[in-house]
Amino acid sequence: MVQYLSILINARLAKMDERGATAVEYGLLVALIAAVIVGVVFTLGGKIKGAFTDVNSSL
Repeated sequence: MVQYLSILINARLAKMDERGATAVEYGLLVALIAAVIVGVVFTLGGKIKGAFTDVNSSL
C-alpha cells in the first residue's frame, strides 16, 4: 500500500513539473512574439506615420 501511494505521489509531482515547464514555454513564446512586434513597430513606425500624414493632408 505504501509503495502504491509512493507511485501516485511521484506521478502527481511529475505532472506538476510538466505543467510548470509548459507555463515557462508559453511565457517564452509570448515574450518572443512581443519582441517581434516591438521590432516591427520601430522598423516601420516612421513609414506608417508618413502614410497617415499623407492621407491626413489629402483629406
